[in-house]
Amino acid sequence: MRLKKYTDYALRVLMFTAVKEDGELASKKEISAAFGISMNHLAKIVHELQKSGYVETVRGRNGGIRLARPPEDINVGAVVRVMEDDFNLFECFSCDTDYCVISPVCKLKSITGRALREFLRVLDAYTLADIVENRQQLEEFLN
Repeated sequence: MRLKKYTDYALRVLMFTAVKEDGELASKKEISAAFGISMNHLAKIVHELQKSGYVETVRGRNGGIRLARPPEDINVGAVVRVMEDDFNLFECFSCDTDYCVISPVCKLKSITGRALREFLRVLDAYTLADIVENRQQLEEFLN
């Protein structure tokens, strides 16, 4: 399974904003430069994160982005579920397009379904605070 860059970048945006001092705003320009994300793509990601309640945006000349809640309240698994729109690992995961002739007797679907559940279970065990606990090192690389 491979997560989309969209999800990867969303997690990076959250990490970037989490290493800022409490309440300090991160600019889209800073984030774009730090990770090499286009401003257009970044705007879409920030919009989705804002809509989902993970970040707040402040408009204006001195505006920017900050976390909408403490890092320990942002679950990594939940963010991945919001940002990913399709966890169908195989055609048979979707009832709408399952044309596989062995689907009724195939064990692969249950095995890969279990693997997906375990993958998400592991992500659910971590918060944004866990992935930015090396805050000083992250700040050095991001500046």
